[in-house]
Amino acid sequence: MKNVSIQFANDQQPKYLQLFNSIKEKISQGEMKPGERLPAIRSLASQLGVNTSTVVNAYKQLESNSYITAKKGSGYFVSNTKSGKQDTHFSSDLGLFKDTSVINFASATPHPSIFPIESFKACINDVLERDKGFAFGYDESNGYRPLRQSILKYFNREYSISVEDESFLQIVSGAQQGIDIIGKVLLNPGDYVVTETPTYDGAVAAFKSRGARVVSVNMDKDGMDMEELEKKVRICKPKLIYIMSRYQNPTTVCYSQEKLKELLLLAKENNLYIVEDDSMSELCFEKEKSTPLKTLDTGNEYVIYLKSFSKILMPGLRVGCMVMPYQLLSDFTNIKHTSDISSSGLIQRSLDLYFRSEKWDEHLQYMKEIYRGRFEFMLNSLENISKYGFKFQKPGGGLYFWVKLPRYLSAKLFYQKCKSNGLVFIPSYIL
Repeated sequence: MKNVSIQFANDQQPKYLQLFNSIKEKISQGEMKPGERLPAIRSLASQLGVNTSTVVNAYKQLESNSYITAKKGSGYFVSNTKSGKQDTHFSSDLGLFKDTSVINFASATPHPSIFPIESFKACINDVLERDKGFAFGYDESNGYRPLRQSILKYFNREYSISVEDESFLQIVSGAQQGIDIIGKVLLNPGDYVVTETPTYDGAVAAFKSRGARVVSVNMDKDGMDMEELEKKVRICKPKLIYIMSRYQNPTTVCYSQEKLKELLLLAKENNLYIVEDDSMSELCFEKEKSTPLKTLDTGNEYVIYLKSFSKILMPGLRVGCMVMPYQLLSDFTNIKHTSDISSSGLIQRSLDLYFRSEKWDEHLQYMKEIYRGRFEFMLNSLENISKYGFKFQKPGGGLYFWVKLPRYLSAKLFYQKCKSNGLVFIPSYIL
């Protein structure tokens, strides 16, 4: 086992990426031979003075590019099949490496190489050993009760969201199903829904599928333009306002406390509901966390808090949840039952163990370090091209950068040119 030495001299490049390149170079040049064992993760992290997740991420990228192979219970070894001649490129998901020439910034889905397979598999095995066949039966329509308790405990600890009991939390098969249920319960053909602009097109499609009329409100640096919002609420009398209060998709805007209070007051005065869609708040790179609107809804009356774990954990689990106002409990539960009876019992029970064993907190710290490195790398790259007229507001977290092109560039033509050169993003003309 050869010692790995590296000088982290490049502040503009994430440390895991520098470590990846260093080991890749040693393997390509023959300094590390096929079959040679790499240093243990904790040992190398201690030697280099970095977090263990830095080493884990570097190893995972080496493994996904076939430079090394993991052997269960033994560690990582230099692969016998890697020639070292194959180039690696940034892949479709936020800079992960893959043997492809396409850089796809249109996707925010985590790459499978960073899924917590082993730790989640352990939870699945524990559930099967503990619950046997009961793990495959139908759970309550509003979700496996212990999981709902675990999630509410997490919400209370992290966001000070407090509700009477787990009855007001509904497990759903992903945030998209949650939005669909909201539309089925609250919207009739011709009803109005107010959204931010730009916004998540999946929500707009779900609302329109119910025959609703969607009107949009422009965004300021700290949330919706309240003057425009109040005017449209007065004229349209909407049933819903749909927002993403933290690291909004795609503008990256976070709502100020003042605007959150104004929003809640507006909901009370007009007797309407606000859907708060939250999938990004864990990826916070600021010292102070922003507060969700649901925290202010102390009576649990006006805000439907919708939470997805897809961007942080594994999208294929299809698990999300909603904290519902008390008066909607019966209708939401009935519609959920009509939609699919209940979400997967095995996955819910496994996710409950994942929360209770603190594996979620460990994985969250791991993901934050990975994404922070990519965030800083992307930020630096965008700052380097700002001299050409590209403008953006530095986000405090999340997975997006909202870039404004100089006046002389057409978004459509710029997109087509970039795509022809292997770079994909989402241009505003299709939002």
